[in-house]
Amino acid sequence: MRLATLDNGTPDGQLIVVSRDAARALPATGIADTLQQAIERWDAVEQALRDLTARLDAEDGEALDHARLLAPLPRAWQWLDGSAFPQHADLMQKAFNLPPIETDRPLMYQGLSDRFLSGTQNVPFPSEADGIDFEGEYGVITGTVPMGTPASEALNHVRLVVLINDWSLRAIAPIEMKTGFGWVQAKPACSVAPFAVTPDELGEAWVDGRVHLPLEVQINGQWFGHPHGREMQFGFHELIGHAARTRDLVAGTVIGSGTVSNADYATVGSSCISERRAIEMIADGKPKTPFLHFGDHIHMEVLGDRGSPFGIIDQKVGHSR
Repeated sequence: MRLATLDNGTPDGQLIVVSRDAARALPATGIADTLQQAIERWDAVEQALRDLTARLDAEDGEALDHARLLAPLPRAWQWLDGSAFPQHADLMQKAFNLPPIETDRPLMYQGLSDRFLSGTQNVPFPSEADGIDFEGEYGVITGTVPMGTPASEALNHVRLVVLINDWSLRAIAPIEMKTGFGWVQAKPACSVAPFAVTPDELGEAWVDGRVHLPLEVQINGQWFGHPHGREMQFGFHELIGHAARTRDLVAGTVIGSGTVSNADYATVGSSCISERRAIEMIADGKPKTPFLHFGDHIHMEVLGDRGSPFGIIDQKVGHSR
C-alpha cells in the first residue's frame, strides 16, 4: 500500500492512497484526514485504506497531480536519525583522523521534526559557505512503541517505510559537535520522497528490518552513486529498540538509517558529498568534490522489481534571501 499527502492548504494536508503506478489516487475521506491520524488509529483504519488500494488496482481513482504532493508526513512528533552504515563512519574517521567511537550501541540523535519538506520543492539555504550537502537514507514511521520494547518485537510497530534526503551543513557540523550538545544549525529540515509504503509493498526487498534496494543519486543529471541498503549494521528493529529503551515512542515517530554507504564505495559511489570528499582525502590527501552551489539539482530514486516505490526526490538548491 502506498500513502501520500496532498496539499490542501492546511499544515498536515490530506491523506490519499496512491496506485502502484503512481498515476491515480483516492482520498481517504471518512477514514483518516491526515497520515498522522491514520498512524494513530492504524489498527482501526488499515483495512479500509487497503480497500482503497484494491479499488485503485481495479482502475478506479482520479489522476494524481504530483505537483501537489507534500512530504507524506509534513510534520511529526519526533525525528530520530541513526548512523547505521559502518562504512560511512569508518571513512569519515580515517579522513579526519578521528578516534573510533567505542560503543556497541547504535548511534542516534534527535533532529528537527516540525516540518518535512516535499521531495520536489526548492530548498533555501542562507550561504554556500556553510557547506551544503545531502544525505540519502531510508526511514521508517512507527506506530506507538511502548518503552522497553525489545528489538525482536520492534518490527511489529513499523507502519511505513520512506526515502529521506537529510540535508546537512558541513561547515557548521564540526563546530556544533565540539560543544558536546546536539546539532541545530547544521541540520535544517529534511526532505522526504512523496510516497510512504507499507513494508509488504517492498516485497522481498524488505529483509531483517532493512531495505534491500540500491539508492540512485545524481547531481545535475550526473551519476553520483547507487549504494545498497542491505549493509546496515543495525536493522530498523534494532534502531527502534534502542530508541524505546527508556521512553515510549509516540505514533508517527520517524527513524532514519543514516547515510546509505557500502564497503564497495569505489564501485557503487556514495549518497552524500562529505563521504566522497573523505574518500578523496584518504586517496589524494585533499578533497576535490565541492559542496553544493545555489542552482544545483539533486535527484534520488530507488528502483526495484516493483518499480519506484517511494517516488522521486528532485530538488533545486536555492538562496534563502
